[in-house]
Amino acid sequence: MKPPMTIAVLGATGMVGSRIVAEAAARGHRVPALSRRPVGAHPGVIPVPVDAGDPDAVHEALAHCGADAVVVTVRTDPVDEDFLLGATRTVLDAGARLGLRVLVVGGAGALRSPGAPGLLVADDPAHVPARWRPVAAAGVAQLRACRSHPHTDWVYLSPPALLEPGPRTARYRRGTDTLLTAADGRSWISAEDLAVAAVDELEAPGPDRHITVVHAGGDRERPAACRQAAVRKGPVTS
Repeated sequence: MKPPMTIAVLGATGMVGSRIVAEAAARGHRVPALSRRPVGAHPGVIPVPVDAGDPDAVHEALAHCGADAVVVTVRTDPVDEDFLLGATRTVLDAGARLGLRVLVVGGAGALRSPGAPGLLVADDPAHVPARWRPVAAAGVAQLRACRSHPHTDWVYLSPPALLEPGPRTARYRRGTDTLLTAADGRSWISAEDLAVAAVDELEAPGPDRHITVVHAGGDRERPAACRQAAVRKGPVTS
């Protein structure tokens, strides 16, 4: 049994953020839920109103809540790359000052395309149609921002090609920087299982800076909690 942590989530009301909040709270962690319009529907969740575009407010919120780790799950529609990069750097800055582990839920576009190691998913039309290219490019830029930042305690979690609401199975397979596919040939995972992978990574950090996860169904698969692996689902490519 892992000791409880304080896991702050920035973007706590989004599709992924809300599920990470619920997953972490269900495991007994204390969860400051940072959002412009925060909600706290679970025991252990502390709503914290904050604008992700205000660096001082984000730093103050993280310092005040006593976080051990922070998850970045911010998104805009349409994509706003400048906002995404600004919010990511703000959290990395705060992480460096406060000694926090930072988990960035990014996009599949930053992964390598299977069978073509020199090609990013963002540049592969087989995985990213033209309409999704700006979103994918923003995810690539976000990973580069992490790599160029002086803070060293961070991990970038890319989903697979398809990420959408679905069942929580706690069955997933973990990879590093290359897009994964499930047994049915699809590259996908539910947002619920992505949340499982995210909290697993915070509870038991692995050695890799860039990780991905994919759904792993079937009777032969062991629950995610029994493995040190993780993966994610699309078309969330930012």
